[in-house]
Amino acid sequence: MTTARRRLRRAAANGLRLIAPFAAGCDGRRPSHPKVGRGHTTPLAPAGNILLGRRMARHPIRFGIQTAQQGIEWPQLLDLWQKADAWGYDSLWGFDHFYPVFVDPEGPCFEGWTILGALAQATRRARIGLLVSGNSYRHPCVTAKMAATLDHVSGGRLNLGIGAGWFEVEHRAFGIEFKSTAARLAALDEACRIILGMFTDSRTTVHGKHYTVTDAIGLPKPVQKPHPPIMIGGKGRQVLLRIVARYADMWNIGASAAEMRDLIGVIRRHGDAVGRDADAIEKTVLLPLCYRAAPPREQFICQLMASMRETTPELVRREIMIGDKQECLDTVARYVEAGVTHFIFMVFAPYFLEEIQGFAEEVVPAARGR
Repeated sequence: MTTARRRLRRAAANGLRLIAPFAAGCDGRRPSHPKVGRGHTTPLAPAGNILLGRRMARHPIRFGIQTAQQGIEWPQLLDLWQKADAWGYDSLWGFDHFYPVFVDPEGPCFEGWTILGALAQATRRARIGLLVSGNSYRHPCVTAKMAATLDHVSGGRLNLGIGAGWFEVEHRAFGIEFKSTAARLAALDEACRIILGMFTDSRTTVHGKHYTVTDAIGLPKPVQKPHPPIMIGGKGRQVLLRIVARYADMWNIGASAAEMRDLIGVIRRHGDAVGRDADAIEKTVLLPLCYRAAPPREQFICQLMASMRETTPELVRREIMIGDKQECLDTVARYVEAGVTHFIFMVFAPYFLEEIQGFAEEVVPAARGR
């Protein structure tokens, strides 16, 4: 077994979800399609502004949990989602894979959209979604129909996460075409046009290079108006972030506060180019959670993240929600200053419930100023 494989196996055992490599950006021609509907911001009760300052008026501080539904049984996943919903987390996310990622692919892995429908019925207040749905796995008309249906099932709580798709093993095994990075990004651009049309227009026609849709009808429309928020994940500067600027209501990646600030600047420049207010896009970050953990667990996660980021454990600690209450509040403030307001913690089975609950009860109220 290689050193990398051993690290990945240990990661799963220690509850750490490694950040998936999203599709990288690439050079490509600017799409010439007409503008589509602008973003959707879900109303939320105003939170305290001790950390947000002037950003408070646009996006409140939010916290979420992402669970990878691999190597786990349904009762465990159900229990965590119901508890996290009750503890006050703003968003709950699954992932969209058919095989376990970063570990042995022969392990169990529940299908994301199916399990999200079940979890929608088992939760009451948190927003739900997949972080993120692979565009290459489903035709965008089908994705739009699934999303509209789930928006009704959940009572208007769906966030539609979508990305270009990256896990080549799944594509090859299932006989799904695995296109080049440039082609997957171009297909994602067309898919966003189709999905938004299905959400908002009486009929949708898009004749592109990757999809041909003619007078497609999407009924019923989603509960949320103009449509469920669209979350796009990735950090490719040339193409992916231009797609984010054009279509996204939310954007996600795992990165340091400094890199987030830089990438947000790129999104803003793309927004200026396409005529979109990039500040309307909610900036979210994916982080490991290690709240008030024992020193051996802290050390392991810092060392693992350092090896993945090619840096030192001391430096990478600033990219983890780790330590005591004050250290976590400092981390929140550092990311907020960079422009991030939504923090999503990746958790892997076995779950450290005391960390998830403790953070919700001790850190979240202080971060929101109440």
